[in-house]
Amino acid sequence: MVLARYMQILSGNLIEQVGVHVTHADTSADLQRRGADVERAVLSRAVQWHAEDGVIRHGNHTIVFT
Repeated sequence: MVLARYMQILSGNLIEQVGVHVTHADTSADLQRRGADVERAVLSRAVQWHAEDGVIRHGNHTIVFT
């Protein structure tokens, strides 16, 4: 599984996480490409939520409005 996460740096709270299934047939180049694709998608969504004020802190929790 290729996994990408986006967290708030100061709080360490997870905002977005996506996993992509892979197989033994995938080459290292396939894994690199798929990992880059999923990281790009996760970062894009998380930055959009921040820009739209869709992420707030409440105590020790992070609330994401999507």
